[in-house]
Amino acid sequence: MTYVITETCIDIKDGACASVCPVDSIYEGGRMFYIHPDECINCGLCLSVCPVDAVSWEGDIPETKKGYIAVNRDFFGPEVTNMGSPGGWEKSRSTALDHPVVAAHQPQSA
Repeated sequence: MTYVITETCIDIKDGACASVCPVDSIYEGGRMFYIHPDECINCGLCLSVCPVDAVSWEGDIPETKKGYIAVNRDFFGPEVTNMGSPGGWEKSRSTALDHPVVAAHQPQSA
């Protein structure tokens, strides 16, 4: 299990989560951040600093947000970015791409 970023990050992208991640497993998409499930070490720092409560522990994620488990995982696959497991985020790995669920989400403001 891992941590998951959900829809409250869409169009907010505060970035506090990415700045505290000790293994850089949080990657920036066009409208939100995504946690790489194979790179996350489950430390929980991202959860503790997110100002919009967008981060959830996969085991505790509400039923209404369970789809974001696949959104975070699939973001790295061939269907979206084809990043695979880059081994850590850096600015050059930011992309304007988003998972189709995120891209179709109604715009929201901070």
